[in-house]
Amino acid sequence: MINFILIGVCICAGLLLRAFKLIPDNAHRGINTWIIYMAIPAVALKYIPAIKWSNDLLLPAVMPLIVWTGSWLLFKLYSIKFPMSPATRTALTLTAGLGNTSFVGFPLIQAYYGEHAISIAVISDQVTFVLMATAGAIMAMNTAGSKQAGAKSVIGKLAQFPPFIAFILALILPRFFDLSPLNPFFEKIAVTLVPLALFSVGLQLNFSGWRSELKLLIPGLGYKLIVAPLIVAGFAFAFHIKGIVPQISVFEAAMAPMITAAIIADQYQLNPKLANLMVGTGILLSFVTTGLWYVALQFFG
Repeated sequence: MINFILIGVCICAGLLLRAFKLIPDNAHRGINTWIIYMAIPAVALKYIPAIKWSNDLLLPAVMPLIVWTGSWLLFKLYSIKFPMSPATRTALTLTAGLGNTSFVGFPLIQAYYGEHAISIAVISDQVTFVLMATAGAIMAMNTAGSKQAGAKSVIGKLAQFPPFIAFILALILPRFFDLSPLNPFFEKIAVTLVPLALFSVGLQLNFSGWRSELKLLIPGLGYKLIVAPLIVAGFAFAFHIKGIVPQISVFEAAMAPMITAAIIADQYQLNPKLANLMVGTGILLSFVTTGLWYVALQFFG
């Protein structure tokens, strides 16, 4: 229960401090910098070395690919039946295809499944980031007519992203060194992730104008919160994967749209209003839908 209270308090604190102008504009950027450069790398270095790798862990790795491919295909077909601008279609594909697997995903997984389950979620989160930095960035650039979508640019972004660097180090270093003596240090840094991530989400939530975008929000969020995790659950069922791994994989697939996806849409002027509403409304609704998914996923036990 304390984890759910923490989620509510941290998000409400962000909303209230912003509403009463008790915190500077764009304060979330400084908070996000700590999360990206310190907290998430510490999580990776703490949990990844302890993972006992098996074939079942392919599911959390391929889950983001399944969700992204489904989003791309759905809105390509949807735009034929219901014509929309390329910018709007890309905004929907980005936000419905990329999940908020860390800022919202980690706190909810800790609340529902416990701290040990984060090690599985880290795998999905890193693949989601790679998709965002490659397929997502390239799609946004191509839609906006940018010439910066070369392989060198994409590789450069990956190589400079601290969580990705930490993920790679967490895979390689344990083969040569015992990192367990550093776990108390990693734990002290990692513990800041949940409250700060939720506080940052509260600072950024925005629901204004949602009625005017309802015709696009329904298919976008319907896919992200319901259809996408259902597809991943179908994969788990088809390959007879049971236990905590498919539960976390489906649960991460059910997360609200990634905040960074809306930032990319805003940067390239890809219907930023719709993208931000997908994130804000999606996060709010996801607190209900993930609870329902948690109940449903007990059948994978």
